[in-house]
Amino acid sequence: MSAMVRAHLGAMLFLGAFFGFQFIVTLYLQELRGWSSLQTAIALIAMGCDAVLVPLLTPRLVNRYGHTRVIFGGFLLAAVAYGLFLPVGMDGSYAAMFPTLIVSGVAFACAYGPLTIAATNSVAEEEQGVAGGLLYTFTQFGSAIGISAVTAVYGFAVAGGDGSPAAVLDAYRSALVVPVVMVLAGTGIAAFSLLTGGRRAGDAERGSATAPGTPSA
Repeated sequence: MSAMVRAHLGAMLFLGAFFGFQFIVTLYLQELRGWSSLQTAIALIAMGCDAVLVPLLTPRLVNRYGHTRVIFGGFLLAAVAYGLFLPVGMDGSYAAMFPTLIVSGVAFACAYGPLTIAATNSVAEEEQGVAGGLLYTFTQFGSAIGISAVTAVYGFAVAGGDGSPAAVLDAYRSALVVPVVMVLAGTGIAAFSLLTGGRRAGDAERGSATAPGTPSA
């Protein structure tokens, strides 16, 4: 599997999880908790921290650790963020939700930009436009898959329940498993990229060390 294909799959899974999570949390806050649209929007502003972090933090992380490691870290942060929301209750405080919201925003800042680098890094200059278009297609497709998947799981869970608030809460929890599974799959792809990247780097170092005309230590 090429680096570009891994980047496209990773972007699809990451965006699918991100938007699926936002969608189901919005339903949870408005339908189960009774929050207004304005209250929900203000609550989810914390996830927008990526708009500040992308230009300030992401380039420094990529320059220091490389885009593959930063992508891996972004997926791990997303898995932690969505996992923290799984035990959500009927009357949990906003303070209990805040860590998930802020960490998910940080995860987006870490993963999305470096994924675009990975998707176009190994492509010839004249093919950059095509690579960018493919990445955009995969991200849009991933968003649709993520929202559709959480909606389907939620719908099946609600249909199988008794309609009580507790049953609806269980349905939301079931749907929240979907983003966790998606980012864990993406974490596996990112880990594979780390392993293969490190192996190639080691092969390159060994090759240069034994190349003809190169003095040995």
